[in-house]
Amino acid sequence: MDKQLLSLLVCPVSHAALVYNKDTQELVCRASGLAYPIRDGLPVMLETEARQLTIEEKLEKK
Repeated sequence: MDKQLLSLLVCPVSHAALVYNKDTQELVCRASGLAYPIRDGLPVMLETEARQLTIEEKLEKK
């Protein structure tokens, strides 16, 4: 994930910053508890495509 692009993107639900998770290829928003997929190198920033974070993921510090 391009760091410059990541610095421009925010969660469409909470408008909070996103964190790139390389292992799952997702952009994670702890404020909204959502993870947005990255498909073919492009972030899919739709709430309907995002998955809910698990309790463990919400508590995890990275």
